[in-house]
Amino acid sequence: MSRRAYLVVLLLCLGLMCPLVMGIFMDKLASKKRCADDDCVYTISLARAEEDYSAPDCRFINIKKGQLIYVYSKLVKEKDSGEFWAGSVYGEQYEDHMGTVGYFPSSLVSEQHVYQEANKTVPTT
Repeated sequence: MSRRAYLVVLLLCLGLMCPLVMGIFMDKLASKKRCADDDCVYTISLARAEEDYSAPDCRFINIKKGQLIYVYSKLVKEKDSGEFWAGSVYGEQYEDHMGTVGYFPSSLVSEQHVYQEANKTVPTT
């Protein structure tokens, strides 16, 4: 292949990879969230999924009806937005023992047990 062809292929590859390098920016779900601590690492409650949910993008988690979810934060609902919580689910397979963390609609779960109140309001990043 000629030097010119290599250059064209290189430029095409760089052009196709540009969105990956630049990142894909998504709208924020909320500006604030309620947590039990300043870092939102302590569990607020345990919830059970009342129905299945398929995540629309990488910020969300898939949940199955009956699955337990550990809740770490609750987004403060804003105008024209749904109410979402952040939590982790644990799969049935051993390789999923660390869990998957993400957002899910609060309307699809029922809180089973409240461990501590989400009395800290912190900005989302």
